[in-house]
Amino acid sequence: MKKAYVFLATGFEETEATATIDVLRRGGVEAITVSITGKRSVAGAHGIAVEADALFEDIAGADADALILPGGGPGSQMLNGHEPLKQLLVQHSEQNKLVAAICAAPLVLGGLGLLKGKKATCYPGIEPLLTGAILATDQPAVVDGHIITGKGPGLAFDFALEVLAALAGKNVAAGVAGDLLL
Repeated sequence: MKKAYVFLATGFEETEATATIDVLRRGGVEAITVSITGKRSVAGAHGIAVEADALFEDIAGADADALILPGGGPGSQMLNGHEPLKQLLVQHSEQNKLVAAICAAPLVLGGLGLLKGKKATCYPGIEPLLTGAILATDQPAVVDGHIITGKGPGLAFDFALEVLAALAGKNVAAGVAGDLLL
């Protein structure tokens, strides 16, 4: 079974996190929520608290097939300030393992240089922070090699299905999309 870590920081975009987790789990991926706050309960941007499966300090990190960053302005900034997470993202990317970010969270990847020469999308206004990216902001989700980016909360299912397709195959993603009536 493939394993994906979905990182939660205070102010994360709830729709992006929960839609992605749901789609991945429906597709047979072990989607594990990981708090970077030091506490299991993490408050989203709209006051919805989520109980994380694990704390960052308790995960191995390297055992994951995918690392996923939900957006949300405050959450993305908090993810960007978490140095151990950024180190893990770089290591994961250097091994050509899947790294995915949606909404404002691609700013983390941009700041790390992971988007140089790669097509990417993001929430409007975040584009200047995608250092070196080839902008494809007219797309709901963009796959370029082992990097997947998504535009925002209303397009969370597009993003999640691309992540699922990368981990479990297009047929599994199509089946989940059909079950969700998408």
